[in-house]
Amino acid sequence: MRRRLFVVLGMVGVMIALAAPTPALAVDDVNTRRIREAVTVGGILSHERALQRIANRNGGTRASGTPGYAASAEYVKGVLTRAGYQVSEQEFTFPFFRDVAPPQLTQVAPTPTTYTTGTFQYSGSGDVTGTVVAAANTQVPPPPTPGSASGCAPTDFAPASATEPQVALVQRGTCTFAIKAANAQAAGYDAVIIFNEGQPGRTDIDVSFPGTLGEVFDIPVVGLSFADGAALYTAVTGGTPTTVRVVATTEADLNARTTNVIADSPGGDPDKVLVVGAHLDSVVEGAGANDNGSGTSVTLEIAEAMAQIRANPRQKVRFAFWGAEENGLLGAQYYVDQLDDAQLGTIFANLNFDMVGSRNYVRFVYDGDGSDTPEAGPPGSAQIEQLFTQYFAGQGLASEPTAFDGRSDYGPFIAAGIPAGGLFSGAEGIKTPEQAAVYGGTAGAPYDPCYHQACDDIRNLSTAALNELGDAAAHAVFTLARTRTGFFEDGSLRVQSRRAAPDFDFRGPHSIR
Repeated sequence: MRRRLFVVLGMVGVMIALAAPTPALAVDDVNTRRIREAVTVGGILSHERALQRIANRNGGTRASGTPGYAASAEYVKGVLTRAGYQVSEQEFTFPFFRDVAPPQLTQVAPTPTTYTTGTFQYSGSGDVTGTVVAAANTQVPPPPTPGSASGCAPTDFAPASATEPQVALVQRGTCTFAIKAANAQAAGYDAVIIFNEGQPGRTDIDVSFPGTLGEVFDIPVVGLSFADGAALYTAVTGGTPTTVRVVATTEADLNARTTNVIADSPGGDPDKVLVVGAHLDSVVEGAGANDNGSGTSVTLEIAEAMAQIRANPRQKVRFAFWGAEENGLLGAQYYVDQLDDAQLGTIFANLNFDMVGSRNYVRFVYDGDGSDTPEAGPPGSAQIEQLFTQYFAGQGLASEPTAFDGRSDYGPFIAAGIPAGGLFSGAEGIKTPEQAAVYGGTAGAPYDPCYHQACDDIRNLSTAALNELGDAAAHAVFTLARTRTGFFEDGSLRVQSRRAAPDFDFRGPHSIR
């Protein structure tokens, strides 16, 4: 797509691609002008409008397990088939979950209070009014760094009353939410409240999904902020009997069915496969225009553009549209799990595009070399990062690194040793004043003010972000599809991949602990 070039000033304090020269890429330089001109904002928005219409006709959602997702998959298949790709679907089962009605958490006595709450993914349903019992090892005030072991051992819970309903109060920290809830359920409690731990960044509650339990529970499990949870804990342990009402109305199906949509380029070396992925599902709450209609639409537009200009890739390009990402990266994980070692070894890289149209955006690039965030990607990921950062620098545009933290569909690929990279325009994180000085937008506001909300519709997009990140995505896809050389010092591209167990704090967008 066409863009206006500009020079960014005031970059002090922000990690940007323009700050320092980067090592030369092992990948050879590929002229990507034609593909970037063929990829347009208008084309991207045509797909966004189609996905919005699908959501409008299907209860406002495109979540996996719903008719809106099935219609989205049919749309994607149709676009790719008409463009000449070899299209298939990969069906799998997954545990579906949604709130049928908003959860409620209120203090009945001694002081009637209505709390802001959210249901943990895979919480059970129920309407429970009972006394609050605090788990052992809860720490109020919190430890300086995350480390509360509240509820992590079965002995942290006194046996619940056999005659009167009781609600367990547990603090986040150390072990998974699932372990805490399972221990409380095993001890006989009728509902569980998990409150945030209390350190900076661990104080509030995400009412859409506080976190995921990873398995279906029989009892309600809801979340609470640190301030409200600490006040309850202080009252209960100080000898004040406290009664609360917990209401959750949920729907869960352990064997719901959904699909990945996979499309292979007609040409290209089948022993050197570039997987270009974007998750197709939205959350239940909304249409998902940005998360992830934006990544889906950019990826579709690139696929159509490659067919339009007859790109003739040297490597096989596999466009993948993942199902059930919002349920924990399940589609991408299923895809990787079905491959044997020889098949994994043919995949030389994964590019991931998850949210590239945020209204208050930053040009985030996955930190392949781990120079600015805790973990590097597998060998080859540093070169993919450079591919993006050098592109942005060449356009006079700033960028900055974002971590491989397991919150998107690259996770199963890097766990299998496959080089990965991609772009991200920001989710619920808050834009800093330094970032606002570089990228524009509003300091102190979320990158995406409608993240995981009903308002993530087609109005929740930045065409500037789609323009700039869409061009960068097209540049990277075309470069890796056409390159003659490889990532490494000897010019090789492919590396044999092996599975390894991932160890992330997230499964998709949801914290597990």
